[in-house]
Amino acid sequence: MRTIRLFPFHHREELQIGITYKFDFELNEFIKNMEGMRWSRTYSCFYLPYSYNNKKRIYHILRKIGAIIDYSALQNLKTGALESSQIQNSDLNQHQIEILQEFKNYLIGHRFSKSTLKTYTTFVQRFIEFQKENLDAITNRSIELFIEKEIAGKNYAVSTHRQCVSALKHFATLHRFPELEAEQIKSPRKSKYLPVVLSKEEVIDLLRATRNLKHRAIFALLYSSGLRVGEAISLKQKDMDIDRRQISIRSGKGRKDRVVIMAESFIPLLLNYLGTYRPQNYFIESPQGGPYSSSSIRAALHHACKLANIKKKVTPHTLRHSYATHMLENGIDLRHIQSLLGHSKPETTMIYTHVTQKELMKITSPLDVSLKALSNSDKKDENMRLSRNISD
Repeated sequence: MRTIRLFPFHHREELQIGITYKFDFELNEFIKNMEGMRWSRTYSCFYLPYSYNNKKRIYHILRKIGAIIDYSALQNLKTGALESSQIQNSDLNQHQIEILQEFKNYLIGHRFSKSTLKTYTTFVQRFIEFQKENLDAITNRSIELFIEKEIAGKNYAVSTHRQCVSALKHFATLHRFPELEAEQIKSPRKSKYLPVVLSKEEVIDLLRATRNLKHRAIFALLYSSGLRVGEAISLKQKDMDIDRRQISIRSGKGRKDRVVIMAESFIPLLLNYLGTYRPQNYFIESPQGGPYSSSSIRAALHHACKLANIKKKVTPHTLRHSYATHMLENGIDLRHIQSLLGHSKPETTMIYTHVTQKELMKITSPLDVSLKALSNSDKKDENMRLSRNISD
């Protein structure tokens, strides 16, 4: 009996369901002809957009041909943020689809970003599916149950939980459900974790370990100019001014433009990359000529960290955190760093004052003080050296 494995992966900026199996011509033809099926040359597998409907459809169709379906990877899926699924791929009835489309139009009318539109619509769709036919009877307890089971119960991040509450509050504002008091819906407190930061030596080790020229150029840009990964993949060559050593970021987070510096040491790498890969429009392009995917950058960064023997949990945003922290350690004024990062509030930039080492390194541990005092005293102890091996 044939075994088929279903697994989640990011491709073309969306979450997909990948299908892998030991090659069999008849099975290959059967899967290829399934409605909506696509082939990824990058991942060498068939796939469909991730949605509950597609997951259920794949399972039932493949079970009919007697295959063993391994979908454990889909069961264990816990993403930091929920992914969008198309309205037409959902299990909603026509009335529910119209309600969801109305909410989507409301968000568009309020000029929410494409990313926020996608995220909020997904949350509300999940909520409508959870409620089934009881939309007119929504209460605060209905929302609490949804969050308990679908968000907190599935161990999503606090930031995802907060996004969900915000989406549902907007949904309640639009429809004014009689039994629902939107202002009573509580968000969990925002996490105040310090960002992971690489040392300057680790950054160099990472770049040296990255053999792929395209990936090395991306990592160097993220660190040397402090870009967000979304800004890097949407960056166009026309916005890179080598002569003035400037990069113009168009419509960054919060729909703001800004100018950042281009490191002088980055220019030879940039010219080598452009001459080798010859991208036509974007700074970094996919094989099809469109924007490169953020998931590919994350995968390449994970691989490079392994080669560089870096044990920290590193994401593309870690390079931006490292840029800001190292700038602060180099004596750059916090206001300039705020401008270069594109932060609206100085409080956001202030987080880097908690991770900079410059002032911390001036503080002496009481253990060092005690041992130094003892070594300088007249009562020198031969057993004072803590690094020695101690025998019984």
